[in-house]
Amino acid sequence: MASELEPEVQAIDRSLLECSAEETAGKWLQATDLTREVYQHLAHYVPKIYCRGPNPAPQREDMLAQHVLLGPMEWYLCGEDPAFGFPKLEQANKPSHLCGRVFKVGEPTYSCRDCAVDPTCVLCMECFLGSIHREHRYRMTTSGGGGFCDCGDTEAWKEGPYCTKHELNISETEEEEDPLIHLTEDMIARTYNIFTIMFRYAVDILTWEKENELPPDLETVGKSDTYYCMLFNDEVHTYEQVIYTLQKAVNCTQKEAIGFATTVDRDGRRSVRYGDFQYCEQAKSVIVRNTSRQTKPLKVQVMHSSIVAHQSFGLKLLTWLGSIIGYSDGLRRILCQVGLQEGPDGENSSLVDKLMLCDSKLWKGARSVYHQLFMSSLLMDLKFKKLFAIHFAKNYQQLQRDFMEDDHERAVSVTALSVQFFTAPTLARMLITEENLMTTIIKTFMDHLKHRDIQGRFQFERYTALQAFKFRRVQSLILDLKYVLISKPTDWSDDLRHKFLEGFDAFLELLKCMQGMDPITRQVGQHIEMEPEWEAAFTLQMKLTHVISMMQDWCALDEKVLIEAYKKCLAVLMQCHSGFTDGEQPITLSLCGHAVETIRYCVSQEKVSIHLPISRLLAGLHVLLSKSEVAYRFPELLPLSELSPPMLIEHPLRCLVLCAQVHAGMWRRNGFSLVNQIYYYHNVKCRREMFDKDIVMLQTGVSMMDPNHFLMIMLSRFELYQIFSTPDYGKRFSSENTNKDVVQQNNTLIEEMLYLIIMLVGERFSPGVGHVNATDEIKREIIHQLSIRPMAHSELVKALPEDENKETGMESVIEAVACFKKPGLTGRGLYELKPECTKDFNLYFYHFSRAEQSKAEEAQRKLKRQNREDTALPPPVLPPFCPLFASLVNILQSDVMLCIMGTILQWAVEHNGYAWSESMLQRVLHLIGMALQEEKQHLENVSEESVVTFTFTQKISKPGEAPSSSPSILAMLETLQNAPYLEVHKDMIRWILKTFNAIKKIRESSSTSPVVEAEGAIMEESSKDKDKAERKRKAEIARLRREKIMAQMSEMQRHFIDENKELFQQTLELDASTSTVLNNSPMISDTLLIALGPEQTQVTEQRQIVTCILCQEEQEVKVDNKAMVLAAFVQRSTVLSKNRNKFIQDPEKYDPLFMHPDLSCGTHTGSCGHIMHAHCWQRYFDAVQAKEQRRQQRLRVHTSYDVENGEFLCPLCECLSNTVIPLLQPPRSIFNRLDFSDQPSLVQWIRTISQQIKALQFLRKEESTFSTLSSDNSESMIELQLPEGFRPDFRPKNPYSESIKEMLTTFGTATYKVGLKVHPNEEDPRVPVMCWGSCAYTIQTIERILNDEEKPLFGHLPCRQDDCLKSLTRFAAAHWTAASFSVVQEHFCILFASLVPNEKYGNLPCILDIDMFHLLVSLVLSFPALQCQDFSGFSLTTGDLHIFHLVTMAHIVQILLTSCTEENGMDQENPTGEEELAVLALYKTLCHCAGSALKEIPSGWHLWRSVKAGIMPFLRCSALFFHYLNGVPAPSEIQVTGTNQFEHLCSYLSLPNNLICLFQENSKIMNTLIESWCNNNEVKKYLEGGRQAISYARESNKLIDLPDDYSSLINQASNFSCPKSGGDKSRAPTLCLVCGTMLCSQSYCCQTELEGEDVGACTAHTYICGSGVGIFLRVRECQVLFLAGKTKGCFYAPPYLDDYGETDQGLRRGNPLHLCKERFKKIQKLWQQHSITEEIGHAQEANQTLVGIDWQHL
Repeated sequence: MASELEPEVQAIDRSLLECSAEETAGKWLQATDLTREVYQHLAHYVPKIYCRGPNPAPQREDMLAQHVLLGPMEWYLCGEDPAFGFPKLEQANKPSHLCGRVFKVGEPTYSCRDCAVDPTCVLCMECFLGSIHREHRYRMTTSGGGGFCDCGDTEAWKEGPYCTKHELNISETEEEEDPLIHLTEDMIARTYNIFTIMFRYAVDILTWEKENELPPDLETVGKSDTYYCMLFNDEVHTYEQVIYTLQKAVNCTQKEAIGFATTVDRDGRRSVRYGDFQYCEQAKSVIVRNTSRQTKPLKVQVMHSSIVAHQSFGLKLLTWLGSIIGYSDGLRRILCQVGLQEGPDGENSSLVDKLMLCDSKLWKGARSVYHQLFMSSLLMDLKFKKLFAIHFAKNYQQLQRDFMEDDHERAVSVTALSVQFFTAPTLARMLITEENLMTTIIKTFMDHLKHRDIQGRFQFERYTALQAFKFRRVQSLILDLKYVLISKPTDWSDDLRHKFLEGFDAFLELLKCMQGMDPITRQVGQHIEMEPEWEAAFTLQMKLTHVISMMQDWCALDEKVLIEAYKKCLAVLMQCHSGFTDGEQPITLSLCGHAVETIRYCVSQEKVSIHLPISRLLAGLHVLLSKSEVAYRFPELLPLSELSPPMLIEHPLRCLVLCAQVHAGMWRRNGFSLVNQIYYYHNVKCRREMFDKDIVMLQTGVSMMDPNHFLMIMLSRFELYQIFSTPDYGKRFSSENTNKDVVQQNNTLIEEMLYLIIMLVGERFSPGVGHVNATDEIKREIIHQLSIRPMAHSELVKALPEDENKETGMESVIEAVACFKKPGLTGRGLYELKPECTKDFNLYFYHFSRAEQSKAEEAQRKLKRQNREDTALPPPVLPPFCPLFASLVNILQSDVMLCIMGTILQWAVEHNGYAWSESMLQRVLHLIGMALQEEKQHLENVSEESVVTFTFTQKISKPGEAPSSSPSILAMLETLQNAPYLEVHKDMIRWILKTFNAIKKIRESSSTSPVVEAEGAIMEESSKDKDKAERKRKAEIARLRREKIMAQMSEMQRHFIDENKELFQQTLELDASTSTVLNNSPMISDTLLIALGPEQTQVTEQRQIVTCILCQEEQEVKVDNKAMVLAAFVQRSTVLSKNRNKFIQDPEKYDPLFMHPDLSCGTHTGSCGHIMHAHCWQRYFDAVQAKEQRRQQRLRVHTSYDVENGEFLCPLCECLSNTVIPLLQPPRSIFNRLDFSDQPSLVQWIRTISQQIKALQFLRKEESTFSTLSSDNSESMIELQLPEGFRPDFRPKNPYSESIKEMLTTFGTATYKVGLKVHPNEEDPRVPVMCWGSCAYTIQTIERILNDEEKPLFGHLPCRQDDCLKSLTRFAAAHWTAASFSVVQEHFCILFASLVPNEKYGNLPCILDIDMFHLLVSLVLSFPALQCQDFSGFSLTTGDLHIFHLVTMAHIVQILLTSCTEENGMDQENPTGEEELAVLALYKTLCHCAGSALKEIPSGWHLWRSVKAGIMPFLRCSALFFHYLNGVPAPSEIQVTGTNQFEHLCSYLSLPNNLICLFQENSKIMNTLIESWCNNNEVKKYLEGGRQAISYARESNKLIDLPDDYSSLINQASNFSCPKSGGDKSRAPTLCLVCGTMLCSQSYCCQTELEGEDVGACTAHTYICGSGVGIFLRVRECQVLFLAGKTKGCFYAPPYLDDYGETDQGLRRGNPLHLCKERFKKIQKLWQQHSITEEIGHAQEANQTLVGIDWQHL
């Protein structure tokens, strides 16, 4: 098919390419009817360029469009070649002082908390870095895309509106000059023409509704018959549904379907089929049929290809217009004029209106293109921004209506532009006055909430998903209202007053519909059946909270407005209450000689609602009257006399009674919806405009009425009137054996009522109620939060109410009340309360929840006990009330109050007869304390002539009236002071009496009578002494009792020991034996400790007795006992890798015998150190497997371990493990035969070994050749001279028990399986090699960690690592007994040949490509297989020593060959000692062998230094290895970090201090060896610069360097686009912390296939970079991600902290974040110690939700 198409395409291209832009433009300039000309041109060419086939070809289309379509327009516009015309325009143009950069998704944006007018004012990163705000408190967020940078907008910033870049563009002349003066008349006319035509064409074609015919002036004659099946985006269907449907409908592969779905999601539409009408229609019907089951179907249209072509070009045109106007402000101005010009249809017919009103019909891509154009044109031109805002406001209702019907996110709707106008203060005011915007928004809002009940209140139906979706849309209107109100006016015009109050009326209408909505009635008898709908009403309340506050702030700014608003609000409240008395009959209450009329109403029987926004708004306005002193200056203008206090308090009181009854458990049957409502009523998000205002409303009412009347009404509403009005009511209660529940309920109600009175008198910290300012209020909130416990900054912020700017005002006051404590390695920074602030603590603070109150009480009492003070928590001293509320305090000394107090104290005195509770008493004591504090304040602040009317002390000293003759309150307190059942409250009562006496003193000092006070003091003193004596006596008794008990116990113990003497003897012996094991080995102090060779220090091996964690039995570790094992975890590792790009291509054929020095992939073994019997472990593991099989049938989720891979959790510590290491005795002592001859030198030894190897090779050859002919065997033996004492036919007996042998095989196979990623195979010759490799690699990693932390080599390992290394080394040394004997011998021969050449083994790696430590370990551990056949008396230890010396020398040569010989200027002063001379000599030998390619000779000192530095890691690793192999304790000098580590290591490893002596002593053979090493081709190639080699010492690997400031990471990530989906921004950019690659995580586009499964970019990357383990930073979320394999992962706290020592996962708070080096080091250490997998295991065990995440898709 392709071949037929190609010539045709080329033919088209030719005709198009010949079309000249200049000629076309010339033709247009001559034209009389320009529109027709242009339209003909477009009609002819557009379909030829766009949409020529099933797949879009954007490059080709853009190239041709520019040439054929846009080129002529540019020529026409400039009147000359645009290449010259546009630069000229640009030069003449003044650059704008506005930045106007439109944000991409995920780009960082910055807002300044000090200077931004509101939180929507943001800067892009570039402007931010160049502004003054970087030094301020700023907030950093990532943009959702679509907004733009406000730099240069003077209305957006209180100061610093310009960054350094835009400051240059501010013109000297301040007045707006017309931007058109820079253009010629001619050009203006031409631009006007072409803009008008093109803009109209684009708008017409984009809003064109027909699917298969074009507008008449664009129709062409020869129309092709091709169609597209166009799929549109919606927000209902998921990716998966769309992909599945497409695969069915247009039978494409999954990859193609994913591509389609991604494009549809990004651009809003995509053609999924191209062809004739029938063909496309068929696909459409399948899609519609498949997606219409649950929801509305996907939107699909079959469109004629030419329509799609014109629409594609229309979008291209809008983008082009956007770029053209960038050349000049004049062009921008013309485009704005064209766009806003009234069309032929009058009102709302301009092009801009047309686009806006069709917004919801356009697809996503088209919307974002035209929004971008509006932003770069209309919003950047201040004159037209204003006009555009007016158009927007005129169309506001229609736009919102369309938005409600539309299902796209708000971000892609034109309504989202509201933030650009409504937050600009001048525009917002203008729109309020000219377009009545406030009223419009509120009316629109009311239109969308249609459902009302009979009283006209909102009624929400069941909150279904669709309801919630619609409701969320409606809420965006509230957001707009908030934007309009966010900046408060300073000067008011009459117009503004008038329009604001009109808006306020509308707002009251809205609140009126909320007053009393969702009413509830108490359920009696049975539980409620359907939970009523409550969320919608509360969502509405929450969204409106800030608007209500802001309305009050506006009113507060103008006295006239405030008075009017107050009147209006009161009038509406009266309307709501007009039905207040009907149906509720009036009753009269009397108590203590007072009577009051009220109505009969029971909260527990009638309807009650928690929503009372009008009452609460009135309360807010009332406080403002007091705060702004309007109430005192213009009382005649206010309707204060009309207020009926009982009416004001009625509903708020009902609401508070409802809360009390819910708490008392009377509403249990009303279900959770009520509990939730009460919770939110008090919650920090709502309480400011709910609970707090109800308290204020009650305070308002009380301050205007007789407190006795108020208290009686309150008793009646609390349904407690009976109890207090009838004497002895309480007695009847307890005697009649009434229902326990009722008693309990009444007690709680009394407590709640007392608590309410405490709040009414004590809560005076709102400015306007008490003489305080706003900071006092916040201080008090913080003090009470911190009284509970020290808190982190974010917790405090959450506990404080936010204002509309998301500010709590906390930072300004926190320093005054708290001290900050920095965090350690984990946890977060905490604020602690300053001790001097505890005096302000109020136990009955009204924002405490019940749990918080008890915690705070406990914490404060504890603090007092620590400071040795008495534990009373008296009420704090309070600020005075404002005059409007001053009469409130009288409630404390009113008769009814005293009656209530007296009654409760009476119950407490006669405590058996009554139902009362301690917390009731505690509240009464608190109230008495408050009254005393109040009186004391009054007395201290009283002026000369006035009289103190507050006489609480006198009233409580008086006994009751004659008939009842109850004792006075004071007398009862003194009685209670010594009541044994009130121990807790003693201190408080004492404090009250003390204060009482102090007040008496003050009163009497004003009169004269000094005697009484003395008596009072004496009485108090004596009571104090009595108390002290009493306490002392009790303490003494307690002490004697304790001593007696102790004596009895020790007596019993002695008897027991006498009776069981033998037992105790045994345990003591056992203790002795086990303790020595722990000590690593007995101390051998006087001798020099040597770890290997014939001189090796002999250590007597201790008995090792261990306990199995599963069966708790003890057992000694012996050769012939049952095996004991350690749980272990083997993993592949690239932590030490110097080359991450190396990959094992085919693991089945790979030979791991030699490790390359780049350590590209090793096998690491770790263990948690817990010991089990092998058979116990086997049983445990089988059980785990069986359980797993059962579980898999039940649930299809992963666990944190993968049983199929042999994983399990250690039974004790739940550490992830996948195999076990057997515990062994030191294997060398078992194989080592006695030395009975003088040991050979290195030269002899090498000769002997070479002969033995030859003999073995010969025998092998014989075996294979002569297996057929067995006769001539004797002759061949004669040819072979067997070295003396060598018995090649000898097979040593395996000393180990069966179970140990089995465990040797088990662990060996596991290491092989994991290390090579192959199937287990015990027979494979590579098994022993992998075991030796794992031993070497693990030692190397531990040496690196110790080195990086600058810790000494020994004595600082945690015991689990120590045990692991010991067991691993011993296992590796014993493993050859479980492997095939000849295989191990063969390995030894090849390894040996790499150092001592042997003609049979060619093709071995050169000396530069062998890691010497791996070679050393393999040689030493495979040597016994050869040595055991040698009976000439050479000992094993001699072999060890010679192997070690040989490898060390090879390593020195390696170091010298690769050392960089840069000269240092320090050579002069360095004396040449013997080491330096020796190194120089050796270097000369090397030069001689290697030819002249080696660099010229540096100084000996320099060489010796690089040898010493290069060989140090090797020596340290060897010391660890031989220490664990032979069990020789390390000398104390290596156990500390000191200077001469090198010398001590050499002596421990029996090396000469001058390492070069090794070469000199063995020069005979060494020279030939060096020659053979240097003659290798690879070495020569390296020296000639033909290849790389690793140089020594190898640098430790670290994680990448992270920037200090987190925003630079966000910026880096926002510039990162997904590598697969052409230039699209990645949604979850993720940084690999190991190698620094940025990946596109968690998205379909970057999935790849790995071992037959689709995995995300991160998982795929772990296999390349970390052999399955990865550490990533998710940049947008600011979290660290650990991955291991496909099913394991967890999130980890990031190393970035804000100034308060907290992480911000998810970047929710937006505080500036900086790198915490310690935390990053901690992550690095986890990685270096190979603990990532273990960390994930622990996290997944602790948090089950992590197991359910599909980690492989990240």
